[in-house]
Parts: sequence; structure tokens; C-alpha cells
Amino acid sequence: QVHLAESWGGSVQTGGSLRLSCVVSGDTYSRHCLAWFRQAPGKEREGVAAIDNDGSTDFADAVQGRFAISKDHANNILYLEMNNPKPEDTAMYYCAAVTDYTGSWGRCRLWGNDAYNIWGQGTQVTVSS
Repeated sequence: QVHLAESWGGSVQTGGSLRLSCVVSGDTYSRHCLAWFRQAPGKEREGVAAIDNDGSTDFADAVQGRFAISKDHANNILYLEMNNPKPEDTAMYYCAAVTDYTGSWGRCRLWGNDAYNIWGQGTQVTVSS
């Protein structure tokens, strides 16, 4: 079983930066596709970024060029670096995993919500201008 725990959300101003963390615990030996999602009030949850074990990444158009996703393999921590955030980035941010991934869908990409079987509890990010 895999457990995900996000932290380091908070408030940030436009032009600043914020780095979210997600600790991956439990089965850390299998290949898991990891991603960040977000959900703003009154809106559907949407994908933000995904990463494969080889470091390949995939981003939503809305954050391409501003956000970065990375993983510390030694400590099993997933990061989301939010650079130059905008007020529209305000949301609850979740990390998610497709666990025991066999590669049947190719490289880990930013798939729809239903593809991910494990979710964290979320961390709130508020961006002010």
C-alpha cells in the first residue's frame, strides 16, 4: 500500500515562489506514476504535472513554463515548484499516484482523475496579487 502526504502549502504573492512537498511512504520499490492535481472552489479537480521514474515530465498548459515537478528518489519525496504563481493558481493541491504501474499506457503522463488510485489529503495554496 502507498500513502501520500502533502505539506508546505500556504500563501504566496504573485511573482514569488512556493514549493509543495509530498512524502511517498509504504511500497516505494514498485514503479508508481506520480502527479499533482488541484481543485479550486466550485471547479473540477484538474491535473497540474506528472513525472515518471526516469524524470520525464508532463505539464498542464496553464502551468507550463512556470511550475516544475521533481522527485527526490532517496527520500521518496515528490515536489511541485510553483514559480511566478497567479491568483488563478489558488486551489487545494493534491498529489496522486498510479501504483504498481506496468507501463501499459506508455510513459507516465498527466492522465485523468480516474486513472489515479491513491490520493493525498491536500494542501491549500492561496496566491494574492
